[in-house]
Amino acid sequence: MSDAIHPHDAHGHGHDSHDHGHHEEGAHGTFGSYMIGFGLSVILTAIPFWLVMSNALGDPRLTGIIIIAFAAVQVIVHMIYFLHMNTRVEGGWSFMAMALTLVLVVIVLAGSTWVMYHMNNNMMPHAAMDMTGDMSSEMNAGHDMSTMANMSEMP
Repeated sequence: MSDAIHPHDAHGHGHDSHDHGHHEEGAHGTFGSYMIGFGLSVILTAIPFWLVMSNALGDPRLTGIIIIAFAAVQVIVHMIYFLHMNTRVEGGWSFMAMALTLVLVVIVLAGSTWVMYHMNNNMMPHAAMDMTGDMSSEMNAGHDMSTMANMSEMP
């Protein structure tokens, strides 16, 4: 095609470089925002490392809970400073997709934990055995483990 049909090609505006100002807001970070994210990531990694190595809290369960909290904050820092996720990018759809993903992950993890907890409590013979493993009370009731014909006769 000639320059008469497409006069903007003569000014260095080829078809491959049509931009027309369609930039996504917040699509790229600045060097300063990357450095802030990096600094926060280092701090959020160093503090739990120090807590574990120095045994500063003295309670392993409390230390584990604090490490999980620091990990959650670090995930948020990474999403904001490195993945540039906020409500303005792509009209908020990437943020909504991330929120839906988090809700589904929480539902799956909570449901799985709930099922495993109740399966452990309901399927394990905790009530049939005392802490020593003595089953003499069941045997005295007429249920001898060696004489059971099948599993349906188990108490």
